[in-house]
Amino acid sequence: MKLGLENRKKVIQATVFGVLALASIIYMVSQLSGSDSSSSTPTPVTVSVPTPSGGASKPAAKVASSAKLDPTLHMEGMVLAESLPYTGSGRNIFSANSAPAVEIPKPIASARSKGAQVPVAPVNLGPPPPPPIDLKFFGTATKKDGTRRAFLLHGDDVFIASPGDVVSRRYKINSISANSVEVTDLQNSNTQRLPLSGN
Repeated sequence: MKLGLENRKKVIQATVFGVLALASIIYMVSQLSGSDSSSSTPTPVTVSVPTPSGGASKPAAKVASSAKLDPTLHMEGMVLAESLPYTGSGRNIFSANSAPAVEIPKPIASARSKGAQVPVAPVNLGPPPPPPIDLKFFGTATKKDGTRRAFLLHGDDVFIASPGDVVSRRYKINSISANSVEVTDLQNSNTQRLPLSGN
């Protein structure tokens, strides 16, 4: 193989790249093997068990991590655990017989049981009253011929109406006096007398 000056730069670059790649691969392999060796060794865990007398807790035996636990089911150990009697100071949540006996007090006798009659308010079962007419009557104007016109307010709208006129396509003016106006709501045939408003 003949290497000239033109290929010499490419060879140097490829060699440096290969050395860096090899170094990084060696570093990654050493890191992976180092983490595998540390994770395969179980770390013992110390568990503190409180004493039944309420004193200071004493450290129990060291328990191995889950890597050394056997996942198979051992019936002998289960039968032994089931045969142990409960020796705790509180209630056994696995037994219905250990519930504390609670005496429920008898209810106080009501007033009805003593013979007293409680008055019952009458219930009105009729139809609901019609809604009030939301017009305000705030004045009148009388023409020379004696006919009166009412000034009515509905929201921000002001209406000038004579008897027989329909205001806001809903309210018919029946009669107008100096102090009141009789108006009929055409939607529900509700007739009301509106007094003169001071505002």
